[in-house]
Amino acid sequence: MTTAPSGRPRLPRRGLLTLAALATLPAACSRVSRVAEAAPAPGATPAGAATSASASASAASSASPTASPSATATAQPTPSRSATPTGSASPSTRAAAGRSGFGGPVPFGQGKVKLGAYLSLSGRSLSSSISLRRGQLGREQRIVHAFYGFGERLHRPSIGDSTLLASWHGVPYSRINGGGSDKLIASAARDLRGHKRPVLLRWGWEMNGDWFEWGGANNGQDTAGYIRAWRRMHDIFRREGADNVAWVWSPNWNSGPNTSWNKMQRYYPGDAYVDWVGVSGYNFYKESPRTLFKPVVSAYGGKKPIIVTETAAIDHGGNSKADWIADLSAYVKSTPQIGGLVWFDTDTHDAPHNFRIDTSSTSLAAYRAMARSSRFAG
Repeated sequence: MTTAPSGRPRLPRRGLLTLAALATLPAACSRVSRVAEAAPAPGATPAGAATSASASASAASSASPTASPSATATAQPTPSRSATPTGSASPSTRAAAGRSGFGGPVPFGQGKVKLGAYLSLSGRSLSSSISLRRGQLGREQRIVHAFYGFGERLHRPSIGDSTLLASWHGVPYSRINGGGSDKLIASAARDLRGHKRPVLLRWGWEMNGDWFEWGGANNGQDTAGYIRAWRRMHDIFRREGADNVAWVWSPNWNSGPNTSWNKMQRYYPGDAYVDWVGVSGYNFYKESPRTLFKPVVSAYGGKKPIIVTETAAIDHGGNSKADWIADLSAYVKSTPQIGGLVWFDTDTHDAPHNFRIDTSSTSLAAYRAMARSSRFAG
């Protein structure tokens, strides 16, 4: 996802196979990132290729191809008060699921996935979009995803009994670590506390990319500063009594730039500060679900429940989108560490980046089959 200088989201120009590929991607989208409008566009990069991205059209020219990170990358040390993750998933998810509070206020349901979406469909309000999908899928959205600016009130949209996934924009770390944002953070904590129901909070997502102002690449490679900012906010929320907030730490599936200092493990705030581990990954260049999500599952699935916070697929011709959705369903069914899946269900970006689940009858049928599977009844 990318953000324009105005703070409004733009369609990212990421995942380039070559620098020349940059010119083939669609122009940036500049819809406001609010509940009923378009959110920041998704974070995807081609498997085994580049992970560079731009935070705006002016930054796009700095992108350069790099190799994607290994799924078995070794954890890097962080100033965490709890152990940083290693490349293995131990202890087992089953053992972890038995621990009190696994998943925090939004508990991980063993064997069940909470299925939801970010909904921004042309010509429809959020409530109308929810109603449309209810009729097509024969079920409710378990999670509804919304985006908020850093200075925006974190009000709850009209989403019934669905759990809110609130993606809250980050800012340069110095704005938080210097204490200048403490009052704003406390106000946000009170906003979410006032929801009086569990909330998934995803702050400063995709920090291992260079397309946001809160990315490490745009903060002097200060990964420790990201951790300090996260912990400071977490502690303020705790002091404000926002005990209904589940903290979702959510990197991009691979890093840009792909260098040792920028590995996702460098940003991990520590087990005591994270309830769920999220991941963004999109099928732009025919990446498989395993390619997109296994690195995060392998690194963190033994200690935290995994939620796919952003994913979608584009059509590559024929039944490619339906086939990818079927592959996604199969992968999740074979991966017990995953407890949440949130589709980026929107048509607000230029073709071919139409992520709607119903771009064809076959893609809708595949998604409906996934949604009606008992694995996705969380």
